Amino acid sequence: MKRGHRPSAPASGKPRFWGRHAVTAALLNPARTVRRVWGTREALSVLGIPPDIPVTIAEVADLGRLVPGDAPHQGLVAEVDPLEDIWLGDLLADAVGEGDHRPLVVLDQVTDPHNVGAVLRSAAAFDALGIITQDRHAPPESGALAKSASGTLETVPWVRVVNLSRALDEIGEAGFWRIGLTGKGPRLLNEAIGTARIALVLGAEGEGMRQNTEAHCDELARLPISDKVESLNISNAAAIALYAVATR
Repeated sequence: MKRGHRPSAPASGKPRFWGRHAVTAALLNPARTVRRVWGTREALSVLGIPPDIPVTIAEVADLGRLVPGDAPHQGLVAEVDPLEDIWLGDLLADAVGEGDHRPLVVLDQVTDPHNVGAVLRSAAAFDALGIITQDRHAPPESGALAKSASGTLETVPWVRVVNLSRALDEIGEAGFWRIGLTGKGPRLLNEAIGTARIALVLGAEGEGMRQNTEAHCDELARLPISDKVESLNISNAAAIALYAVATR
């Protein structure tokens, strides 16, 4: 078995995505299987849906019953298959080119789908190589996550691993400098970045990174936030950190 691969079975059922960006991006992704689409006439009129995908014209109220609560479906809902697993080794092999300084984002037990979706969006904005999460302590693909990612779930590689510590070892062996973001870091992030390829490691809000995760980082660093707040939302912290890496 390749290191970093997710062996567990995927969650049962097929996720439903909603919203223009999430549904359109899923339709444009050749790696994504879209099983069917529901939509209003107006919303469907601007989509180029392949003829082999079943399409159902529906009223707004009917679409609301296909998604949770008051989810902002914007007149579009799609049932999809989850994307196939990505091997960590394959993702790292994509970064072997000289001068390729795309960063990695590693999330330690971040379980909120809105946060993971927002991190995916920031990863796309700053051209990250991909994100790494644990298998059992991260959200599955879902409508809420896809909506928060605003289409970038289809474009940013997402690797799920069984053991985050072993994955960090593999990332280090591939030449990445692993920086764990924590308020107790002895240096500011911009002082720790240097010139190497960077893997940014972030923990869940409140609890932060686990001790064993910190032990597998090359160093710990902090963001230059004031003492008026204790910490930042994880998605905000990821965006700031990715900007710092992009502008070094």
